[in-house]
Amino acid sequence: MDTPEESGNTDYLENITIPSALITKSFGDKLKKAIDNGDMVNVNLDWTESLPHPDERVEYEFWTNSNDECGPKCDSQIDFVKSFKGAAQILEKKGYTQFTPHYITWYCPGSFILSKQCKSQCINHGRYCAPDPEQDFSKGYDGKDVVVQNLRQACVYKVAKENRKPWLWWDYVTDFAIRCPMKEKKYTKECADGVIKSLGLDHKAIDKCIGDPDADKENPVLKAEQDAQIGKGSRGDVTILPTLVINNRQYRGKLDKGAVLKAICAGFRETTEPAVCLSEDVQTNECLENNGGCWQDKAANISACKDTFRGRVCECPVVKGVQFVGDGYNHCEASGSGRCEINNGGCWKETRHGRSYSACTNDGCKCPDGFKGDGVHKCEDIDECKERTACKCKECKCKNTWGSFECGCSGGLLYMKEHDTCISKNTATEAGWNFLWVIFFGLVAAGIAGYAVYKYRIRSYMDSEIRAIMAQYMPLDNQGEVQNHSHHIEL
Repeated sequence: MDTPEESGNTDYLENITIPSALITKSFGDKLKKAIDNGDMVNVNLDWTESLPHPDERVEYEFWTNSNDECGPKCDSQIDFVKSFKGAAQILEKKGYTQFTPHYITWYCPGSFILSKQCKSQCINHGRYCAPDPEQDFSKGYDGKDVVVQNLRQACVYKVAKENRKPWLWWDYVTDFAIRCPMKEKKYTKECADGVIKSLGLDHKAIDKCIGDPDADKENPVLKAEQDAQIGKGSRGDVTILPTLVINNRQYRGKLDKGAVLKAICAGFRETTEPAVCLSEDVQTNECLENNGGCWQDKAANISACKDTFRGRVCECPVVKGVQFVGDGYNHCEASGSGRCEINNGGCWKETRHGRSYSACTNDGCKCPDGFKGDGVHKCEDIDECKERTACKCKECKCKNTWGSFECGCSGGLLYMKEHDTCISKNTATEAGWNFLWVIFFGLVAAGIAGYAVYKYRIRSYMDSEIRAIMAQYMPLDNQGEVQNHSHHIEL
């Protein structure tokens, strides 16, 4: 496919004048059978489901080359890097993707290491080689120059990544292609160092990463590149430049911004795609037509339709921190403590005469006290006076109000709501004075009792002090040796 002239199929391939793709024979037989039956056959090359999409981050690799003298193939690579740089850097900076550049090299067979070809195309004693840019060993730059510049680009990425700015690789590669082209004889270390300095990168760390190209030892960076060329799992070996690998699958499509961006967007788990994947240039918003067939509340401008790269999903949304629950297609309702903040939780609510009532509770829709109904569409006022649920005493006068009632008493009586009864205002006043007198006499009795206790404790204390003083100066009555004498002291 890459070099048809080497397979002897040049004449056959010249007969193919339309875009083509390889398919399995079994699938081809099905297409032919459908055509024979007169069915309409329409085949689309769609990356939507062909790429693995396990999570919210896409890992992709771009196998490229710093050579700008290899014709249309090299031109397409640098044109792609220039056009895709903006999107790639946005995706990388926001953590949506993990990008890694790679470079293909090969080694020179041991018996040819000292040959002119190997010396001009390889570094590190034939370990890492690249073809001559002009395919002419007598002029221009050599293959080893390409290997060194490839290594420099790989080291730029390595140092930038260590500084948590891996997206600077895109700036370096595009700037190097513009400022240091082979045609102008600027494909040099001096020109490359100027680009590195303009980006604020540590050129000493990059030079240390490059090492000595003439040393007879392995270079860790290029050795890792050669190991990465070998296929793992479903990826297969990398043998063609350029090659794009997305989520460990080799991409086979047009190398332009739109096609590659769609392929990368297909690698995200549904509903985790970044905004760039949902733009009009990349996909069609299915929620714009009939709300995608999902639930919606037009009054509150809330919808369960969520646009995705692959189409749409119907999921009950989260609005202002409130989670809606339901199947997403026919029903969604707010749940949790904040549900009443969103469209009153879908429950009944009404305001009259400056008073508002709501049926929204944390447990669902329930008409408040004084109302009856389903709580969702309607709550009607209960006439407590008519239904005799309140203000039921004989002297009571009941007046119904919206959501409540007013109760009074005839004959100058006073209504006590707690007991739903009417009492005389005088009786209430006398009861109040009696209550105050009880409190007053209670306080007086408590004061007298407290004073009596206080006097008793003082007298007891003084008696004990006097006895202690007397014991120091004269014998007490109960001492045997002075039974014939007694003293009497009056205080």
